[in-house]
Amino acid sequence: MHVVRAGLAALALAWSFAASAVQAQGWHPDSGAGQYKNPIIFADYSDPDVIRVGDDFYMTASSFASVPALPILHSRDLVHWTLVNHAIRRLPAAFDLPQHGNGVWAPSIRYHDGAYYIFYGDPDRGIFMVKTRDVRGAWDAPVLVREAKGWIDPCPFWDDDGNAYLVHAFANSRAGVKSILHVNRMSHDGRRLLDDGTLVFDGHANHPTIEGPKFYKRDGWYYIFAPAGGVATGWQTVLRSKRVLGPYEDHIVLAQGGTPVNGPHQGGWVELKNGSLWFLHFQDRAAFGRIVHLQPMTWRSDDWPVIGVDSAGKGTGEPVLVHRMPDVGRRYPAVVPQTSDEFTARTLGLQWQWEANDQPGWYSLTAKRGSLRLFAQPVRADSSSLWFAPNLLMQKIPAPQFTVTTRVTLGGAGDETAGLVVLGMDYASLAVRRAGKAMEIVQARVIDAPKGTPESITPAISIATGAIHLRAACDGDVIRFSYSVDGFSWHAVGDPFTPKAGRWVGAKIGLFAVRSSGSGVPYVDVDYFRVH
Repeated sequence: MHVVRAGLAALALAWSFAASAVQAQGWHPDSGAGQYKNPIIFADYSDPDVIRVGDDFYMTASSFASVPALPILHSRDLVHWTLVNHAIRRLPAAFDLPQHGNGVWAPSIRYHDGAYYIFYGDPDRGIFMVKTRDVRGAWDAPVLVREAKGWIDPCPFWDDDGNAYLVHAFANSRAGVKSILHVNRMSHDGRRLLDDGTLVFDGHANHPTIEGPKFYKRDGWYYIFAPAGGVATGWQTVLRSKRVLGPYEDHIVLAQGGTPVNGPHQGGWVELKNGSLWFLHFQDRAAFGRIVHLQPMTWRSDDWPVIGVDSAGKGTGEPVLVHRMPDVGRRYPAVVPQTSDEFTARTLGLQWQWEANDQPGWYSLTAKRGSLRLFAQPVRADSSSLWFAPNLLMQKIPAPQFTVTTRVTLGGAGDETAGLVVLGMDYASLAVRRAGKAMEIVQARVIDAPKGTPESITPAISIATGAIHLRAACDGDVIRFSYSVDGFSWHAVGDPFTPKAGRWVGAKIGLFAVRSSGSGVPYVDVDYFRVH
């Protein structure tokens, strides 16, 4: 009995420490008393899709032009998630420079015949597939399933009779058409499509901008879950048919209703071992990105699903804000996607992504033990704006209120500028730079960065050392920058900055080191990156 009590006490202490760590990093979805609160992830995991394999849940999401691409998140209870891998290490050579908003769109993840598959669309190249038998290990190189402009949002489906299919949508910007869904016959190995597709649904009349389809089958019905109405204002539609190629009838199963959850749609359905049903989807929160919600799901007697709570009994649910935890048979420690990094490991934390394919010589985790060394890269000759810099090391904004603190030390010799940046179509940075033999603190900002607007820089503040603490604190509306020489006394720099979304993504926060000219090897050592 004493051993059991000691074990329970240790487990409770572990939960307590885990909860404290989660709370220290910003948003935490566990509201206590066996309930969770939405969003379950207050970070930009756009277009999420989810599967269950045994007792494990895996989620992936759009990564656009960020590298590494296709994040893989893991959970044991559908509420608490951590990053465990990325399915793509590098993108094509065209992504050696930033391509904001392009790249990896709206993936779907499936587990079939002992292998994990992710299908995704690149709107400029076509439909791709990646595959592995070890979800936490190396994934095969992407296979181009169909070369096509504007084919997006693919989802595979393997039928009971051995035939395979793929449903997808269209991006009007490339294909010249939208609001329709096609189903293609597909080879069983998922490597190629066998026809040009069948138009199975036209949403122009009642479901404009229908996209993001996910393919399922239940009790002889084929179902396509597909959001419509636009990212910020839309709803979740479900289509069904007794035949895989249709015709399909439609029904709205989730809408905002009287809740503050705008545009609740685009996600995936998952079933627990006990038969309970859940749906993950995103909500567009502008600068905070497309954050992830979890909704209960049920089937009506007429074989239509309802997502959320249908208090009116009309078959269309509304999002829940607080709900009982999914019953997975036991309680698991509270965790959140990684944010802070002490740079003591041999590899970068999985939360980090570059703005383009990273190159040899950009960074080192061994040059100075316990620090990240960023080697300052030349600013492109055609732009002094960080919007066009490929060597920004970024992560998602983790919560509506948070503080990021870091300590940087200039090294080498040159005209390097390095520090923190909050990046969107407007951006702001706080940095230390070398000006001859002097050191300075500068805060810069750009409005409408994609247009090539030059940086506006505050008057420089002279400091006596190149080792400085930098801080960015967000209170939900604005971000305030400050610096400290000793890590205790902080001094505000510049005016408060209102973050703005990037192209199809939320704002990001991270690190940079650049130089304008000169020889030598200027660099900055980053001691830590702490999120509170």
